[in-house]
Parts: sequence; C-alpha cells; structure tokens
Amino acid sequence: MTPAGMRRGWLRSVAGRPDRGVTRLKYETLVDAPLEATFAFFSDASNLERLTPGWVQFSIVTPLPIVMRAGLEIDYRIRLHGVPLAWTSRIDVWEPGRRFVDCQIAGPYLWWRHEHRFEAAGSWTRVIDEVEYLPRAAWMTARVVRRDVERIFRHRQDALQQIFDHPIEGHDG
Repeated sequence: MTPAGMRRGWLRSVAGRPDRGVTRLKYETLVDAPLEATFAFFSDASNLERLTPGWVQFSIVTPLPIVMRAGLEIDYRIRLHGVPLAWTSRIDVWEPGRRFVDCQIAGPYLWWRHEHRFEAAGSWTRVIDEVEYLPRAAWMTARVVRRDVERIFRHRQDALQQIFDHPIEGHDG
C-alpha cells in the first residue's frame, strides 16, 4: 500500500451515501459576472483558498496547476478545532459551464458531497452550493459541525461578492 493509501486507510469515507444522519444544506449567491467567467473562476482549484475562511487553515497539497476533470483527486490540509487533518476529494461529475460535484474520499467526515451548480441570470450568475455531510467523530456534535459548515459557506458567499465586485485578472466580473 502506498503512503497515501495508508494515510487514507483510517480516514476513508463510506463508499455510498449513508441511509441515516446525513445533513443537507443549500446556499445560493448571485454574483455580478457572466456564467463563463464565474465557472472559469471555480475551474481554477487554487481559488478555493480564496473562498475558505482563514480559521480553517486550508491549503492545497496537490501540486498546482490542477486541470479539473471527472475522476480527479485533490489532496488538502485543514485544521478543525485545532486538529490538523488531511482531506482528499474526488471530482465525480464535471460538466463545464453547468456544474461539478466533489466527494470526500478521505477526511474528517464519514460522508461529504458538494454539488456546485451555475445558472445564468442575465449578465449575472447564480452560484448554488448543495452540501450533504455526516460527521465521522463522536466528538463532533451535529450542532458544532453544522455551525462550522454554515460559517464556512457564509464566508464563501461574502468572498464571492467581494471577488466579483472587484474583478480579478483574467475574469470579466
């Protein structure tokens, strides 16, 4: 078994969606940018750091640049409540200009699925995030985890507003 496989062995996610205990959350943000520019921003994995609050101490371990596609696995490091954790996600669905889905295959959750959808709204874009998760550890109470996930996605919504209110190089926002 490779070192990565050994690392993932004790943090591996369940193979299929569990029948019980999964929390589902949905977030929508309307950004002042056309669909193509918005999707291009999300297609650059390095932008995930810009959308993640500093208290998560998020970093991408996989060498950049990353070419997004179905089947791609990306390694990250995060810190939750002072605990450093490895996280590996896989892009299960990749539909450029429309949506993509990442699923945690190893990390702090027993189950994590995040669908990113994009809809044109005139010259604007509606960014829709639908998240399903099930905490792994008993010490991670449902209330604490939900609060953290909600804080992360509120930050994400605010960050998107700031980013697309102030266009970034290479994007017409």
